[in-house]
Amino acid sequence: MCGICGKLHFDPARPADRPLLQRMTDVIAHRGPDGSGAYFSGPVALGHRRLAIIDLHTGDQPIGNEDGQVQVVFNGEIYNHRALRARLERQGHRFRTETDTEVIVHLYEEMGDDCVPMFEGMFAFALWDERRQRLLLARDRLGIKPLYWTDTGRSLLFGSEMKSLLVDPEVRVGLDPRSLDAFLKHYYLPGERTLVEGVHKLRPGHTLSVERGRVEVRRYWDLKFHEPARAPSFEAAAEQLRGLLQRSVTDHMMSDVPVGVLLSGGVDSSAVLGFASAQSSEPLHSFTIGFGGEGVIDERPYARLAAAHFGSVHHEARLDADDFRDFLPKYVWHMEEPVCEPPAVALHAVAQLARQSGVKVLLSGEGGDEAFGGYQDYRNLLIHERLKRLLGPARPLLSPLYRALAVGRLRGLKHYADLVRPAMRDYYFSRTATPWTPLNRLRASLYPPGLRQVLARSAPENTARDLWDRSDAGSLLGRMLYVDTMSWLPDDLLVKADKMTMATSVELRVPLLDHRVLEFAAGLPAHYKVQGLQLKRILKAALAPIVPRAILDRPKAGFPVPYDRWLRHELRDYVHDTLLSPHALSAAWISRGACAELLAAHQRGERVGKDVFCLLVLELWHRQFIGSRPSVSEDRRGPVADAPLGLGPTPSLAV
Repeated sequence: MCGICGKLHFDPARPADRPLLQRMTDVIAHRGPDGSGAYFSGPVALGHRRLAIIDLHTGDQPIGNEDGQVQVVFNGEIYNHRALRARLERQGHRFRTETDTEVIVHLYEEMGDDCVPMFEGMFAFALWDERRQRLLLARDRLGIKPLYWTDTGRSLLFGSEMKSLLVDPEVRVGLDPRSLDAFLKHYYLPGERTLVEGVHKLRPGHTLSVERGRVEVRRYWDLKFHEPARAPSFEAAAEQLRGLLQRSVTDHMMSDVPVGVLLSGGVDSSAVLGFASAQSSEPLHSFTIGFGGEGVIDERPYARLAAAHFGSVHHEARLDADDFRDFLPKYVWHMEEPVCEPPAVALHAVAQLARQSGVKVLLSGEGGDEAFGGYQDYRNLLIHERLKRLLGPARPLLSPLYRALAVGRLRGLKHYADLVRPAMRDYYFSRTATPWTPLNRLRASLYPPGLRQVLARSAPENTARDLWDRSDAGSLLGRMLYVDTMSWLPDDLLVKADKMTMATSVELRVPLLDHRVLEFAAGLPAHYKVQGLQLKRILKAALAPIVPRAILDRPKAGFPVPYDRWLRHELRDYVHDTLLSPHALSAAWISRGACAELLAAHQRGERVGKDVFCLLVLELWHRQFIGSRPSVSEDRRGPVADAPLGLGPTPSLAV
């Protein structure tokens, strides 16, 4: 696990800027505190920060082939590197290290860009071909590792984090209003755009090449849903899945440093601990978190149960309202994209605990819900669509029925009253962008007239709709899983997982998101995953021999951070002072009056805590990334703690 960055001038006579590359690598030093490296040749500069996980003594980067004509900087892990290495050695290639990185340059020599689909793992890399004067960027299939890029017209810059690009004065920093609208709609940014105009995310499963000033982006992988004419029996499929998961966890334990497990006490993370413990000769370390305050759900007893069952050395962290508030500026700094993910703060605290305990690699249970149908939204929307079909012309009767039943634990049913008439593709954008979210309903009223006019002239964001239409899934569930796997997963959950753990110089691995596991799941009948009220049927059946019954049968919880309560009570003054301050920079695009109304609704007890957090993150993001350019603190782990956040002039909107 590392951080990469670099710059290529389109004019081959323009030499690389060495001081700039130093600044680009310095700003991501937290991703690689164990060393740094650089490569310069004519118009290109490649930078690297190293977190030593494999081949601790000879794995420094950049790494080249035998004659040095191919150079690579790499972030991630290639789990099948030993098999690829053996094949390449038989073909006459000579290796000088034991690292997985070196496989990339030699396989590129053999296959060119076609080498990328051969890699099994999580990765983002930049490769320079000196003979062709060609740059190749690549990102793993699921987007586990991030990679940003921008074309300034004179050069192309790239980096594991957006901060690396923004330190270059050549990069214009302006807000993209379409991305702002998409963020308030989804609570994250699906697709390739960021909030900074002209700065892009390289999409999962894609490569980008630059040759003679021409930039070309290509997709090399997509998740194909196909239900075979003769599917294996449910029992046989569960047994096959259990074998795939065991193999994936074994692969993901590849390391020359201690490996631990991020443990929520849920089914998926407990299973990962179980599989990993079976492969380890020594007790593994597991880590979880609890929260301070009255009326807070405590998930730690289930994590302790799993730890005791599998014999791990268990560690716990605790987070309270003050900890949450104090970390928010660094949360925004490290996330870079204004993702509305309060649990990310808890993830950072757990990763920090792991690092303090001497563990540099954590395994997580992330991804089981998107692969096997673990969210209630899937079940509820499937039932909703079935009812619509059964009622036929009488389906408008569902609206009053939903409203009548929307009491107590069923109060969420009232939202479905609005979804009776549209077709599925008209409202299933992603699981975080249902039409009834407060910000989705209030977006237009939040914007000042100038921004509304800009958005009216712009094409609406349609990334998730495009994914829905692109999916080849024959089932409704398959299409929902595809949209979430290609948007919500890489652009929300996985960016959170990468940024928060790397902020503490810890590598997070997600064995349930091995592409072989996802491809297997995509080939199963939909009812193997969700049937009636049952979620993740096949996964739970596969894990039944592994996971204790008390955990297997419990409702999904994850890290239930009590941020809504904290924002309403303990942190009320902080929230109001930040969002309603006369110096609030987000006032350029968020109406002060509409913001005040939302805060008042929150104080009345309405369920708008996530929307308040969303606006809070947006304001803090603007202060650090638009109000001022990124800087590096003395310990190179975030913004200077006691310095102003860079309140600058109100920006003009980039159009």
